[in-house]
Amino acid sequence: MSDAPAPLPAPGALAGLRVLELGALIAGPFCAKLLGEFGADVVKIEPPGQGDPLRKWRYLKDGTSVWWHVQSRNKRSVGLDLRKPEGQAIARELASRADILVENFRPGTLEGWGMDYATLARANPGLVMVRISGYGQTGPYASRPGFGVIGEAMGGLRHVTGTPDRPPSRVGVSIGDTLSALYGVIGALTALEHRRRTGHGQVVDVALHESVFSVMESMLPEFDAFGAVRERTGSILPGIAPTSAYRCSDGSYVLIAANGDSIFRRLAAAMGRDDLANDASLAHNDGRGARQAWLDGEIEAWTSARSPSEVLDAMARAEVPASRIYTVRDIVADPQYAARGMIREIALAGGGTLKVPGVVPKLSATPGGFARGGPRLGEHTREVLRELGYADDAIDALSRRGVIEIAAS
Repeated sequence: MSDAPAPLPAPGALAGLRVLELGALIAGPFCAKLLGEFGADVVKIEPPGQGDPLRKWRYLKDGTSVWWHVQSRNKRSVGLDLRKPEGQAIARELASRADILVENFRPGTLEGWGMDYATLARANPGLVMVRISGYGQTGPYASRPGFGVIGEAMGGLRHVTGTPDRPPSRVGVSIGDTLSALYGVIGALTALEHRRRTGHGQVVDVALHESVFSVMESMLPEFDAFGAVRERTGSILPGIAPTSAYRCSDGSYVLIAANGDSIFRRLAAAMGRDDLANDASLAHNDGRGARQAWLDGEIEAWTSARSPSEVLDAMARAEVPASRIYTVRDIVADPQYAARGMIREIALAGGGTLKVPGVVPKLSATPGGFARGGPRLGEHTREVLRELGYADDAIDALSRRGVIEIAAS
C-alpha cells in the first residue's frame, strides 16, 4: 500500500539553501533533485518552447514523461532563453543570490554566456558551482561531448558488464549520470562546509568517466600488480564465492550471497552438506574462490531441485542473504518497500495519481520529502522574477520578446 505524499518536513536539512539548476536531462538535474528533496529551493532554468528534453523521454502521460515527475519534483521551473543577452543577465542575477549552481553543459558553454565562475564569484564570492561534464573541465578531452553511457564505457564499467560470450551490455539505467550526480551532491555539501569556515565558494568539477572509474573497486591495482584485466563474468565475481544467481526447479533464479566465512557454513548446513561446511579448504574466501565454478555447481544442484519459495525459506531460516530477482511489479508489492515509504504517490495536475520512488537516505531528525511532482514549463517564471524585483509589466515585456516563458494558468 502506497503512502500518501507528505509536505516537505519543516525546516528540512537544507532549508534556506538556494539552488540554481542549469542544463538538462539526467546528471545535473538528478543532483539538484537530491538537494531539493532535503529542503533546498531549486530553481530550474529551461529553454522556452521545449523545456528540458526529459519531458518527452520514454512513457508519456498527459503529454509529459512520467520520469519527469521523479527527476523534477519540488523544483520551480523558469522558462528562460540563455542564448539571449537578456536571458543571460537574468541568469547571472539568479546566480548572484544562489548558494549552489548546478550545470551539465559542455565545458565552455557558460563561459560563452559570460557566466564563468570567476565572473559569477565577483558578485557572489560564496557561490558553489557544481559542473558535471563528460570529461571534466580540464584535460585533452574536456571539450568533447559526453553522455553517461560514454562515461560508463571509458570508466571501465561497460567492458565488465554482461556475459563472456556476448558483446558488452549496458546496465539497465543511466548509472553513469546517476553516479556523477551523487558525487556532485557530495562535492556541493563538502564545498558548503568549506564556505562555512572561510566564506568562499569554489568549483566542484565532476567528470562522468571519473565517477564510473572511481567505483570500479580493485580493477586498477589488479592490473598494476598482476597484469590482470577484468572481463565479463555474468552473474559472478571471480574470486568471491559463493555469490551468484542459481536456477530453481521452475526455471527461475534466486540470488544467494554467502561469501562470508560464517555465512557459507550456514548455507552448507541448510543444504545438508556438512562435507562443505567442514572442508578446511573452503573455510575462507580464497579457497572457495579457487573452486568457484565447482562450488556454484554444487549449490545449483541443490536449488534446482527446489522451488524459489523453498530455497528462500531455507535461506531465511539459516540467515543467509538471498532474494528473488525483483521486477518492478515485485517492488511495488513488497512490504519492506512500503514500510520504509519507498513507494509514494503524487497528485497529477490533470487528475489522478502517480507512484514515484521515495527519498534516500533516511534522516532521523530532518527526513527528506517532496510536496509535488515536476512543474509545468515556466510555471514559476513570474514568481521567481518577482522575487528578483521585476514588475509585472517588465515580466510581460520579456515574455513578448521571447526571453522568458510563462506557463498558462
